Amino acid sequence: MHEEAMLRDVVRRAQDVARSEGGRRVTRVRLWVGARSHLGGPELTARWAHAVTGTALAGASVEVELSRDANDPNAETVMLRSLDVEE
Repeated sequence: MHEEAMLRDVVRRAQDVARSEGGRRVTRVRLWVGARSHLGGPELTARWAHAVTGTALAGASVEVELSRDANDPNAETVMLRSLDVEE
């Protein structure tokens, strides 16, 4: 599933950022979701919770910015905007 691979990639990148920041735990994650990514709303939240189980991202709040621009060059992606880490 393309969506699952995309989500795993975002989780991996978030973990890499958290490690580089020296954080033990991530407290908040901000995502940007393209209009054609097929990962919006409650489905993303449920998949996210499953994807981060057992990681430093587990339990972090997730803020999602949904794009409505289907012509955006990134309309089929999910991007990590930022995250907050706890030392």
